[in-house]
Amino acid sequence: MARVVLSQADINRALTRISHEILEWNRGAGDLVILGVPTRGVFLAQRIAAIIQRIEPGAPASLVGALDATMYRDDLGRNVTRTPQPTQIPAGGVDGKTVVLVDDVLYSGRTIRAALDALSDIGRPRVVRLAVLVDRGHRELPIRADFVGKNLPTSTDERINVRLSEVDEVEEVSIESRTMPEQPTEQPTEQPTEPGNGSDEPDGGTR
Repeated sequence: MARVVLSQADINRALTRISHEILEWNRGAGDLVILGVPTRGVFLAQRIAAIIQRIEPGAPASLVGALDATMYRDDLGRNVTRTPQPTQIPAGGVDGKTVVLVDDVLYSGRTIRAALDALSDIGRPRVVRLAVLVDRGHRELPIRADFVGKNLPTSTDERINVRLSEVDEVEEVSIESRTMPEQPTEQPTEQPTEPGNGSDEPDGGTR
């Protein structure tokens, strides 16, 4: 059973706060590039860029792009991966720029490590920062997010589901367990010994 932890309003507030934090840290939108990590990171990056352009008059018109790191992952031989998506870099490139990578969930850190490798093949930014909607912990690499929408401590047998209206038609973040709860052992029912002494009681098992 999934438990909703962020509603659409919560997501909007988190992205607005992240956008303000990016502008405050960067002292404006000068030389700023926002790159989303497919799939949902791209839509989050587009939203952040739109917010920045609304609140910062000097923000570049070409601010946001996408950075696919699928082929740079170190676990391609062990895990099923999605089809690589196009990498799109804003006009002007990334050399000497402040690049903010955007992803939906930060977990082991391996996706971001791959994204950093992919970025190094494109250019040499002045600095790279990371923004995530959810940080769930359990890092396997020394990677941390600079801008976080929500810290959600989880266990390894839980799954974080980020659903965005652009691809899922709903807008929420939920947590669900990967393991099914243990079902109670059904006890045998003693049959009546006297004729006509049946029972109409419903099944007492839980569903």
